[in-house]
Amino acid sequence: MTGARLSARTALGPTPQRVGIAHLGLGAFHRAHQAVFTEDAMLATGDLRWGICGVTQRSGKIAALLDPQDCRYTVLERGPDAALPRVVSTLCGVLDGSADPSAVVALLAREDIRIITLTVTEKGYRHDPATGDLNLADPEIAADLTDRPPRTVVGQLSRGLQRRAEGGAGPVTVVSCDNLPANGRTLRRLVEQFIDAAGAPQLAAWVAERVRFPSTMVDRIVPATTAEDLVEVRERTGLRDEAAVVAEPFRQWVIEDDFATDRPRWELAGAVLVDDVEPWETLKLRVLNASHSMLAYLGLGAGYGTIAEAVADPLLADACRKLITSEVVPALKAPSGVNVTEYGESVLVRFANPALRHTTAQVAQDGSQKLGPRLLDTASQLLATGAEPRWAALGVAAWMGHVGSARSLDDPLESVLRAALGGSPADEASRLLDIDQIFAPELARHPVFRTAVITTYRRLLEHGVRGVLAEDLRA
Repeated sequence: MTGARLSARTALGPTPQRVGIAHLGLGAFHRAHQAVFTEDAMLATGDLRWGICGVTQRSGKIAALLDPQDCRYTVLERGPDAALPRVVSTLCGVLDGSADPSAVVALLAREDIRIITLTVTEKGYRHDPATGDLNLADPEIAADLTDRPPRTVVGQLSRGLQRRAEGGAGPVTVVSCDNLPANGRTLRRLVEQFIDAAGAPQLAAWVAERVRFPSTMVDRIVPATTAEDLVEVRERTGLRDEAAVVAEPFRQWVIEDDFATDRPRWELAGAVLVDDVEPWETLKLRVLNASHSMLAYLGLGAGYGTIAEAVADPLLADACRKLITSEVVPALKAPSGVNVTEYGESVLVRFANPALRHTTAQVAQDGSQKLGPRLLDTASQLLATGAEPRWAALGVAAWMGHVGSARSLDDPLESVLRAALGGSPADEASRLLDIDQIFAPELARHPVFRTAVITTYRRLLEHGVRGVLAEDLRA
């Protein structure tokens, strides 16, 4: 690809005067979401103290792409009302955490770092989705509890906070931006459990007094960048950008207003500061994220390569509508003034954006970590009222179909899932339901839920996705 490389010399933009934020998990979502909100907040106020130092967690690929560009990159919006390609200049540096985990701890302990944000995906927390507890049996967590430089997110956070406490650094706010229920409280609990396992009661007291963990809800569709996307950026900007990200125009950030220090004026960039994020995060998890997973697993079973193709099939779209209207709505306490059915329709419209090319395979990743907050919580609440969660059970059965058919299964529990496969459909589904890292025993053993999942799984294998949906939507 020819052309001048994007850099601070070729693309002018606001340059932060100092670093104030450390971010763990420097993937495309953060660069299209929190980094953009932060830059807009700095532009709105002229307060340029909030540059971001990003940390890559699993490889140095992103660091290698951003370094030659002075950490600049382009956000390319696709869809109705898309803005022109935009160069974002919020990043002031990138650390390869996989190569130098000690440097990550040093970064988190710096006095000028007042906010630590995270987008490490559900599996990055290394917790048990069914209980919410830190998985102390995880070999990497166990290793981080020794004297080695920590490599897990919870280990790095805990050791970074420990060094802050020992060095007399000021208070700090840790902001999870991942799709976990009560993500702030969940992260606090995991850090507390790590510190307890490390036998550091003084650090626990310091964290309780000096650290805040606000919960958040984030929303923006950010598919993986393709070679074709990079060509489009070059054609539209005249600059070669190998770290560009693609996103829909829509973006949303709801943040619990609980900070240990000052912060960027994110509300001036469109963020919403609230006392309680839970209604917002539950709405997104059980409507948007649940529908996304449903479309991914049903779509893969029906042969669709993208979410836009899947939602264009009326059978798959109507299955999502049934999940929302007949199961999510009765079990959900929505934010004040929000019509859940209308919100669900707006979500399906966003999914239908063909320009995003969000693949079903990408959305299907890490299903063992996602099923709980997206589908299983709805199922549990319905069962408690005596109702049958037919459509949530369909989503679980479709996930099982993916587990059984995928040649490459991108999931932290891959070996456990593979070991459960084989035999009759009923035996296979039963063994998957008995994986307690995914399914709480009281849910897995509930006769209504268990029967619904096993029966639907068998029907999917016998009649295919479209055959099952055609029959169930007529019922």
